[in-house]
Amino acid sequence: MDFYLIALIGLILSFLAVFFLMPPYIKALKNHNINQEVSEYALDEYKAKAKTPIMGGLLFVVLPVIVFIIINSKALKDPAAMMVVTSYVLFCVVGFLDDFLIIIRKNNEGLSPKVKLLMEFVFAILVFIIFRSTLSFKIDVPFIHNTIDLKWFIYLPLIILMFLGEANAVNFTDGMDGLCAGVSLISLLGFMIVLFVKGQYNVFILSSCIVGGLIGYLYYNHFPAKIFMGDSGSLALGGLFSAIALITNAEIALLLIGGVFLGEMFCVCLQLSCVKLFKRRVFSYTPIHYAFVLKGLKETTVVKRFYLVTAICVVLGVIIALV
Repeated sequence: MDFYLIALIGLILSFLAVFFLMPPYIKALKNHNINQEVSEYALDEYKAKAKTPIMGGLLFVVLPVIVFIIINSKALKDPAAMMVVTSYVLFCVVGFLDDFLIIIRKNNEGLSPKVKLLMEFVFAILVFIIFRSTLSFKIDVPFIHNTIDLKWFIYLPLIILMFLGEANAVNFTDGMDGLCAGVSLISLLGFMIVLFVKGQYNVFILSSCIVGGLIGYLYYNHFPAKIFMGDSGSLALGGLFSAIALITNAEIALLLIGGVFLGEMFCVCLQLSCVKLFKRRVFSYTPIHYAFVLKGLKETTVVKRFYLVTAICVVLGVIIALV
């Protein structure tokens, strides 16, 4: 069977699995009071979402991976595919622990930032150790048709920076109904083009399964959201994008394909730095998507505009990845 047909089957099965299992999953979460705990610093209009169930990300992580293994079991022998699956699942574990602590403590304090970063640091190194032979240690430089061949002791810090940066950048983007899932979906579609052109067909099939899962999740997460992905989903997606960028030598292109994520993280870091150093804010609120709401835009309008910006970034990122 041709890989693109397997990919289509994976997309459909993953979509159906998430779509039909989500309602009973949401009901079970509500019955056990597994809800979002909103920070005391959240905007007033978002405090009303305090009782929305979280950990929706578990379904679009676990179900697509199961579908992928069932329909394409030969991929278990493909180190590149296994590296992406491993990264996706490991960073989901970090997010799950964070969500679990939020639920248990009944506040918005999950894992401490230090513990969360330490776990991500360890998992990034673990991925490098297990799949070292899969990585080329080369970075493609766009437009000049050249590559930079790095030593492992230089490449490893780059991997760690990518995983930690991307995972937390996606996490910052999660905050409005349909925002993170939609931006991630558009970004993943861009990466699928890169995967296809570079012959990473097993990872293409995996990505297709995840696209199906994200579409199924987004049906319940669009405004007004019935469930949130939580860190279980956002950190997993960050791990996914980083791993795909590594196996396709698209590390530089990731900066654009994940441009919205990078922008969100940059604004947060800039805001925190200025407040700490100069006791002044640069933006009215961060993550930056909330600042647009404060300026009078509707949440749905902000989300749609972020989709548009993401689409533009993805087109540019794909061009850079393939030049």
